[in-house]
Amino acid sequence: MLPQKKPQYELLGVQNPEKEQFINFIQFDHLDIKGIIFLISPLGTCILLQIFGFSYLIQFISTVLHISIITIIFATCILDQILRHDEGTKEMKRIAQSIEEGSEGFFKAQYGTIINLSLIFALLIFLVYWQKGTGDLEKDEIPVGGLVIGLLEGGSFLFGAFCSGFAGFAGMWVSIKANSRVASAARTCYNTAIQLSFRGGYFAAVINVALAIFGISVLFIVIYVYCYITITDQQKLDEQINKIPLLLIGYGFGASFVAMFAQLGGGIYTKAADVGADLIGKIENDIPEDDPRNPAVIADLVGDNVGDCAGQSADLFESITAEILSAMILGGTLTHEANLHINYKVTFMLFPLVVHCLDIISSTIGMYFVRTQPGIPTKYIEDPLCIMKKGYKIAMIIGFFGFFFICHHCLNPLQHKDAWLYFGMCGLIGIIISYLFIEVTQYYTDYHYEPVKSIAQASKTGHATNIIAGLSVGMESTGIPILIISVGVLGAYYLGEQSGIRNRQGELIGGLFGTAIATMGMFCTGVYILSMAAFGPIVDNAGGIVEMSGCDESVRQITDRLDAVGNVTKANAKGYSVGSASLASFLLFRAFIDEVNFLSPTKKILEIDITQPEIFISGLIGACTVFVFSSWALRAVGNAAQDVIKEVRRQFRENEGILLGTAQPNYKQCVEIVTKAGLREMIKPGLLSVLTPLILGIILRAINVVRMQELLPAKAICAFLMFSTCTGILQALFLNNAGGAWDNSKKYIETGELGGKGSDAHKAAVTGDTVGDPCKDTAGPSIHILIKLYSTITIVMVPLFVD
Repeated sequence: MLPQKKPQYELLGVQNPEKEQFINFIQFDHLDIKGIIFLISPLGTCILLQIFGFSYLIQFISTVLHISIITIIFATCILDQILRHDEGTKEMKRIAQSIEEGSEGFFKAQYGTIINLSLIFALLIFLVYWQKGTGDLEKDEIPVGGLVIGLLEGGSFLFGAFCSGFAGFAGMWVSIKANSRVASAARTCYNTAIQLSFRGGYFAAVINVALAIFGISVLFIVIYVYCYITITDQQKLDEQINKIPLLLIGYGFGASFVAMFAQLGGGIYTKAADVGADLIGKIENDIPEDDPRNPAVIADLVGDNVGDCAGQSADLFESITAEILSAMILGGTLTHEANLHINYKVTFMLFPLVVHCLDIISSTIGMYFVRTQPGIPTKYIEDPLCIMKKGYKIAMIIGFFGFFFICHHCLNPLQHKDAWLYFGMCGLIGIIISYLFIEVTQYYTDYHYEPVKSIAQASKTGHATNIIAGLSVGMESTGIPILIISVGVLGAYYLGEQSGIRNRQGELIGGLFGTAIATMGMFCTGVYILSMAAFGPIVDNAGGIVEMSGCDESVRQITDRLDAVGNVTKANAKGYSVGSASLASFLLFRAFIDEVNFLSPTKKILEIDITQPEIFISGLIGACTVFVFSSWALRAVGNAAQDVIKEVRRQFRENEGILLGTAQPNYKQCVEIVTKAGLREMIKPGLLSVLTPLILGIILRAINVVRMQELLPAKAICAFLMFSTCTGILQALFLNNAGGAWDNSKKYIETGELGGKGSDAHKAAVTGDTVGDPCKDTAGPSIHILIKLYSTITIVMVPLFVD
């Protein structure tokens, strides 16, 4: 007698017979194409994973994952709409093609170098974990030994690096495709021009956020599935699930690593070309900006794409990733210490991903409110910033109500019924911080306000007084933002404690998570703010194409108006990035301590005594590296700019027909010079940022062989992180705002004030602008990455600091 065939659900390990209907529907014995498509669809995947026991967690994170996939599909539809518009005249297409060739050439060369460095560091990460082992990880918590966690960390590092690189490429690619279309639209319709440029920025921003959600969700699922397979006791898995975010930090390090070199290389390229073109063109030869007679003009336009687009996109991807991971780590730690139910562990940990889904929805709706009257304005050109702020207000309103809604559904444990309300108010603090940061940055960098006008007034008396006034404005601009951060952190911390969540010892522990929620609040309209940032380089390129193609002055007036606002939106985004970086670094500092305590077999960090000489000196080194890094980044731009200036002078000297307009300059030679300079000069400051904490940790380990103090290297690295973060925030604010103010003081004079273009005041303002360019577009943005890179690399390399 043949044995009775077991039901399919038993063969598949399914314990619930009620699910057999689904199993039979799929017909696993002979899957056809329809069954495969259904299985990989969002609905089929969720149902299948639910059957196998991954009920609440997998349903939750699968929803987030599918939203990220849908967002990427929607973004490609927006891109398709952009590409359907007219590229302009034959001359516009030719100029755009030259910009595209230069941008893609530099991108390929730059990322070839970055890939090689990434592979080396991935191998280093693997070897560190393989040799060290993982302490409690392989004893009685998550069953992963040194080999497995080395593969996880190294693999997640490479995955993060890949996603960061792709985000940079997407930002650059949409810019080089949108610029000629915006230039063409400016001839016929102001509304179309501003919508195209903003939606191009939206594509770059939303791809960043969607990729961050996608990458983190995929890694989380992979690690959870591995733990589910290897841990037979479901209760034990539920208890240790909060450790999973700690294993994802390699993804953040990979993103930071690529962003650092992308921002440095792109920033050096764009500002070397910009400084060279401005000094020779505007000061020495009295030719306007983006004039086709300037041999460096194409290199300058290419720089907008590889620096302001590719570099900035990788920077923003890294910022979002670091903020999500730090909040996930703190959420997991909070729920573990408070002994909350597994469902609350899931919602608290994955809350940052849900917030970014809200960010995508609110910003997408806001995007459709960016509009003005069609056609060409005959009398008054509506301020592009006011047009974009209409959509921002809509996005903020949706974000505000949406944030409280998801707090109620995700952060509402039964034991603490009012916790969601306090955490919602923490998010409100974050929303207010982001708004205030944008307003303060605009005040110090927009020429409608007194600080920038004061620099323009100082330009009347010469170059030196312009520089002095700009330095003064930059230094002053650090004061109000620091007060905003201080009040925000304290307010969020105190509100978090009011949630009433306590650990097993009865101590209030919600304060730090409250600051994480405030960081989330800053990002509930992040896509919209980042869209405004990416708007800047697109309209800058469009203005250059209009000038070089010989369009009417009326067209140039429209692109000039867009470009002036683009400088403000870029400056606003940099201020926003500093604010979010400061809060994210504060959270990552706590995450570093959690990681040390996690991997330390016996001892834990409970306090740090900065009066110990090793700890104090490590803090000083951390502060010092910010200044040395800034110095090397600025010097790199100066060295490359000198090469550009020499080449432009040579061409003018050897071919007088270039200035007369009868001969064509050699654009490619300047592009080659800045390409080589960008690749050469990015290595030194980049390696300083990556190697300094590692070398310091190794030296401290050697010192501790004699000193024999518990966790001395790890405590010293804590001081290194805190001092470098505080110094970096101040330095970044100063460089960004000073550079933005110098730039717009020049723009102010070019509107016709104080003598207008070609006047002595204008030449002094151009000098200030060239000094400010590497500050705001190379050193300043790179410091945002530096302080988070320090945090992520030290978290990943904790085995070096733990005895």
